[in-house]
Amino acid sequence: MKSFAEIGIEKNILKAIEELGFESPMPVQEKVIPQLLNDEGNDIVALAQTGTGKTAAFGLPLLQRVDLSNKKTQHVIISPTRELCVQIADDIKSYSKYESGIKVVAVFGGASIDHQVKAIKRGAHIISATPGRLLDLINRRVIDLREIKTVVLDEADEMLNMGFREDLEDILSDTPAEKQTLLFSATMPREVKKIADKFMNNAIEFTVGKKNAGADNVSHICYSVHARDRYLALKRIVDFNPDIYGIVFCRTRLETQDIASKLMNDGYNADAIHGDLSQAQRDVVMGKFRTKHISLLVATDVAARGIDINDLTHVINYNLPDELEIYTHRSGRTGRAGKSGISIIISNLKEKRKISTIEKKIGKKIEHLPVPLGKEICKVQLFHVIDRMEKVAADSVEIDEFLPEINKKLEWLDRDELIKKFVSVEFNRFSDYYRNTADLNKPTDDRKSRREERSRGGNSEGYTRFFLNLGSMDNLGPADLIGMVNDLTGVRDIQIGEIDIKKSFSFFEVDSEFKDQLLDTFNKAEHKGRKINLEISDRAAKPQSSGGRRRSNDRKSFSRGGRSSDRGGKSFGRGDKPSGGSKSYGRSDKPSGGSDKSYGKSDKSYDEVITQAVTVEVEEKQNVNLAVVQIIEEVNST
Repeated sequence: MKSFAEIGIEKNILKAIEELGFESPMPVQEKVIPQLLNDEGNDIVALAQTGTGKTAAFGLPLLQRVDLSNKKTQHVIISPTRELCVQIADDIKSYSKYESGIKVVAVFGGASIDHQVKAIKRGAHIISATPGRLLDLINRRVIDLREIKTVVLDEADEMLNMGFREDLEDILSDTPAEKQTLLFSATMPREVKKIADKFMNNAIEFTVGKKNAGADNVSHICYSVHARDRYLALKRIVDFNPDIYGIVFCRTRLETQDIASKLMNDGYNADAIHGDLSQAQRDVVMGKFRTKHISLLVATDVAARGIDINDLTHVINYNLPDELEIYTHRSGRTGRAGKSGISIIISNLKEKRKISTIEKKIGKKIEHLPVPLGKEICKVQLFHVIDRMEKVAADSVEIDEFLPEINKKLEWLDRDELIKKFVSVEFNRFSDYYRNTADLNKPTDDRKSRREERSRGGNSEGYTRFFLNLGSMDNLGPADLIGMVNDLTGVRDIQIGEIDIKKSFSFFEVDSEFKDQLLDTFNKAEHKGRKINLEISDRAAKPQSSGGRRRSNDRKSFSRGGRSSDRGGKSFGRGDKPSGGSKSYGRSDKPSGGSDKSYGKSDKSYDEVITQAVTVEVEEKQNVNLAVVQIIEEVNST
């Protein structure tokens, strides 16, 4: 293996990177640096995983190619996020520590543009930029790219995934034809190839490892559980890895915040980063994560782009991404700078095909392991406590004066008893928690568990029950409903529980992880010209009898089969199975007590039904809600 000196790095830069711990070139650096130093004409496409040394691969030669006699901007580096933009600028400044006169400026959104304008006007040989802010400064005529020598597109696939294609095309169209273009990317999807074909000439391609493959020093593990057990599995995985320092990837912002909140409430050092955070809030969270004040960062893919931390031990896929190329990016967050890392997948039992596809894409086998049992976790945590105790540095100066009193207090304990008690201080909380927990790996009878849940008056565990204003009169069947869930959400493997289709409305259960996604997509859609209304149904509310209206002393209720409106505790019921032999507002396919009466067939007239419904709402000074509308529709249809 060649040294940095042998591939052409000059002395001042060598001194700086040696202080940074650079020993010998990484594969992408060994291929790209000599080409850039010896040939400023050919464009280059370099395909390598995140964390394989790409910044130094283009940063070191660009520094050596700066003409200090020319104060104009000579090299522009474009990257997808503020974090990566700043990181690149900071790295290049570190490389140029002993190169006086070279000016590097970072320009990005979310910060004062006036300060960035002033910095550029003072001189910027190298600009590190995000696409949006760079285009803004070009349009303001602050930056002139017409005499630029080099344009670097870093994390090109990420920029295109984030929708920056038009910005990139506008920027590149404003650059001279004779410039050199360098494109660095972890993967080479069609969109990246289109950019390369359009704006690059006779590009030389360097590939480190297999194209679109995962990093060699990242191992991949999969834990398969029922969707409802996903969070429990996450906690066990974290407890089984006491020194974990990683990112937990979720699909949505709501899920990200939800999981982070649960982890924090359960005593884990965690926090969330997502699109709803301001830049200041994001900086605070990232500051805590970089300094390891938090060990788990729960993030969406978009929010995590540009995070550049070399010593992450784990990446956890709480949910697999819809686009499997993104998995390559996620796993590339760990195992950087020659270190090893672990990428963990928490999959549900229906994702076997996705796992196989990922294996083919990354060119590696994913190891399937059982979720750790409570006893195994306790053992790991016990020895973790012992290791910490064994390695801790004892402060004799501070502690010695207390030893006589401590010895006197503990002299009644023998050696073994003393060790047990010290270890138990930390160990007992895991032992108590996991003592009677279930084995998440054991298959369960879903139908049986759902029946048990229903008998307790609740939804199936891990599922959310929905009310939908479509039924059999809308030609809606179970297959149609499943198709709607798949098509509207764009997710093909959502677990669906019980489906109960009535005449003008339906109830169905869906994996709770997707409840917000369903509410968002369904309530923006139409079915055969009819606006869809989807609401969460609380099955725990009991159907009411005696004409449907019955008040209790502590809670006024008007039952609609578990659907509850937030109106002073009142609910409006439409029970699936009305109790007793009395008539009720609930539609029931099989009314109990031998009664065959339901809507339109009860002793109550149409006017009485509507009057009762409206009266409850009037008493609460509320408008007639969806519950009343549905009753009217039901009566009209009979």
